[in-house]
Amino acid sequence: MGTAADGVEQLRTGLVEPAIALGWQVAVTLTPNAGRWLRTSGELNHLEQLTCLPVRDTPRLPTETRPHPVVDCYVVAPASANYVAKLAMGIADNQALTQVSEALGTIGVPIVLFPRVNAAHVRHPAWDGHVATLRKAHVELLDGPDVWPLYEPREGPAVQQLPWTTIMESLQRVTVQTPRRPH
Repeated sequence: MGTAADGVEQLRTGLVEPAIALGWQVAVTLTPNAGRWLRTSGELNHLEQLTCLPVRDTPRLPTETRPHPVVDCYVVAPASANYVAKLAMGIADNQALTQVSEALGTIGVPIVLFPRVNAAHVRHPAWDGHVATLRKAHVELLDGPDVWPLYEPREGPAVQQLPWTTIMESLQRVTVQTPRRPH
């Protein structure tokens, strides 16, 4: 999963290629805006060629077959503040939120989430409640100064590499700890 946050353009090289190298089958779902960003840059085509699956950013019709296999784990990186808030509140208004919202209630499906946020997002009065809700749902939340420095809005580096190594380490840890659910 990827959202329209800076760094989503690194999804292929930071997450998808390393996960495939470890033997994972990877299916990519994006929020509508992230889909538009990556489609415009041509990155969406690269992801589809690499995964041999369509990248989803819109829901399918009921008569259409499911384009992705059953998911054993979700990684949401980068997750915008908007995505985090909606997920915590149960607002599933796009394909990427719908899938992960359902996974919150599915036993045996771990979720790793990296919030790509700034200091202002974290100071918002609702932020702590959103984080607490996701932690209560056993989401592996990757945050803190050792993972991601919180800059003031528009004060961080113009280009910043997301913590893909930490994300991959977390993915490997949660999938070893969580038994696979029956299909």
